[in-house]
Amino acid sequence: MQLDKRGGFDTCWSVRGNGPRDVLAIHCSLAHKGAWNGVADALGDVARVTAFDLPGHGRSADWDGRGDMHAVVTDMATGFLDGPMDVIGHSFGAVVALNLALRHPDKVRSLVMIDPVFFAAVGLDDAEMLADWVAQYRAFPEAIEAGEYERAAIAFTKDWGIGLPWEVLDGELRDYLVQRIHLVREADGFLFEDAAGLLPRLGELRIPVLLAEGTRTPPIMDRICAALERRIARATRCSIDGAGHMAPITHPADTAAAIRAFWDDG
Repeated sequence: MQLDKRGGFDTCWSVRGNGPRDVLAIHCSLAHKGAWNGVADALGDVARVTAFDLPGHGRSADWDGRGDMHAVVTDMATGFLDGPMDVIGHSFGAVVALNLALRHPDKVRSLVMIDPVFFAAVGLDDAEMLADWVAQYRAFPEAIEAGEYERAAIAFTKDWGIGLPWEVLDGELRDYLVQRIHLVREADGFLFEDAAGLLPRLGELRIPVLLAEGTRTPPIMDRICAALERRIARATRCSIDGAGHMAPITHPADTAAAIRAFWDDG
């Protein structure tokens, strides 16, 4: 584990594996770099996986609210690009990985997006469906706006957690989630409104791209991946059987197998 500045931000990071492929992994909101341990260990013979903690997560510096979260994380990730790398992202981290690939096409040789929560992509094909879905999930933002962070964490993790009831989660984990749940909304403009302007640029991608989703993830993920697949020239899709949204944590071996197969085909 190391701590230094990446993109001007105090960043904690680590490396696992001894394989020949240099890989950068970007975790989801509310997690930390350790979310990749199982996947990295399963790929250790073919990859050397660098993972870092997002702002306010793990042991990186606290988020001070200055600037855009997605822009800061993208700058942090850029600090790890050392020549061509395979980039893997999960959830929010997957959309950051997409941003990274578009900004640095010479340094990202392949891209894996696991359950990319790029809700704005749905609006390209069905704006009414996106609006209906947002309306159905009002309980989460309403709880944040009311300052009821535990209620917000319960609402959020119901569909975007590891698939276990809130009451059976370890107390330390529940505290971690409650303390950081407000950070999820820092990405709203990036994920729901495409504030970074990624959607019009999808046609620029020329690298192999894997869109992976759990078979038990919320139904809107299928629509997101379908919208992205139609617009990315070398995109392929796969499903991780039995996994919900948190496949890298709950199904690391299956997630790693999907990534390995994608690399082999590429």
